[in-house]
Amino acid sequence: MKLFSHSVEETHQIGKRLAAQLHPGDVLLMIGDMGAGKSELTRGIARGLGITGYVTSPTFTILQVHDEGRMPLYHFDWYRLSDVEELYELSMDEYLYGNGVSVVEWPSRAEEAIPECYLEVTLTPVDDSTREIAFRPVGGFHSLDVQQMTQEKEGSTEA
Repeated sequence: MKLFSHSVEETHQIGKRLAAQLHPGDVLLMIGDMGAGKSELTRGIARGLGITGYVTSPTFTILQVHDEGRMPLYHFDWYRLSDVEELYELSMDEYLYGNGVSVVEWPSRAEEAIPECYLEVTLTPVDDSTREIAFRPVGGFHSLDVQQMTQEKEGSTEA
């Protein structure tokens, strides 16, 4: 399934609608270059989970935990990991199997830690404001309601 977002606000809305379909223990892998919109989509997911605080990219801390919503959000950024052992040493891998939603930016930096079941979300810039957002369930990840993902917000279209 692919959606197109034509603004940051629209990316937030897609994230909110995605959050409505997420369950405790879900893992989302965000794939995309710098500036593709991974953190913006995660901000929308956070709002959709009822998280009201500021959501920053955890580039320097590796993990930000947001637990004031209907379920926790574990926002990982593995860009600066030296190796997968760093995750294990800090017991961060336990969050991947926790009672919240885990969003992982730069998952290729620690592929050994990726669970068997996840949703791969690939963000690709089309132009300065448009992003293609592709969703691919892996390993038995539950189905998503395409209609719910594409309704309401102006400009969101399924491809």
